[in-house]
Amino acid sequence: MKIAVAGKGGSGKTLLAGSLAFLFARAGHTTLALDADSAPNLAFLLGLSPREADAIIPVSKNADLIAAKTGTSYPGVYALNFSVNDIVTKYAVPTPAGPHLLVMGTVTSMGAGCTCPANSVVRALLRHLLVEHREVVILDMEAGVEHIGRGTAENVDVMLVVSDAHRQSLAIAGKIAQMARDAGIPRVELVGNRIQDPAQDRVIRDFARSRNLPVPGMIPFDPTVTRAGVAGEAVAALKGSAALDAIAGILSETSREMADQEEHP
Repeated sequence: MKIAVAGKGGSGKTLLAGSLAFLFARAGHTTLALDADSAPNLAFLLGLSPREADAIIPVSKNADLIAAKTGTSYPGVYALNFSVNDIVTKYAVPTPAGPHLLVMGTVTSMGAGCTCPANSVVRALLRHLLVEHREVVILDMEAGVEHIGRGTAENVDVMLVVSDAHRQSLAIAGKIAQMARDAGIPRVELVGNRIQDPAQDRVIRDFARSRNLPVPGMIPFDPTVTRAGVAGEAVAALKGSAALDAIAGILSETSREMADQEEHP
């Protein structure tokens, strides 16, 4: 299963992505957490220390890797055909939470746009992970989805767009959802976060209904999440919390929907 998670900065998308990766790994699935955010924080949520996280070189910034994949004997000329099959094996980092983590760094357009060697490697790796990789991939994305082109996006099983009940957050969520649909992602759903009362729940569900977006679940406001963040604790510290229980429900609902879709296409 390939799940992309997107949302406005501060919406809680990294909490959802990290928790999903943790829950999949805990259930026995070989899981790869892919951080494609320009301000990567997934490492901390998966239990790596600041020192360990700082030691990770994003794929887009790994000069030795880029040179090895695209270098030629001609100055200013780089190879267009290269294999990325070994990158996960060599560069994905095991985490205390269970999943392996691969930090991509900033990614530009998957199709046209920058043709520099670094972006060529990142684009090829994303295609490989979403098209050929047979294990669970959880992708923590930027707020936009421009870097997922049609040829790759159709291989994401579902995009979960995270939003709280604030109008600005919902407006951005709506734009992201439309971009995801335009990019060819077959299933786009809205997840409410930090829900404190029935009124906020209703605002998000009404918005989702107006955009024809399924809602697989709502994540309640949970002080445990805040305390864990302040203490720098990993997602494993949320065991038994209302937020993690809600995310487990979202995972179950999304998995059930995907199974139904495969059975009745």
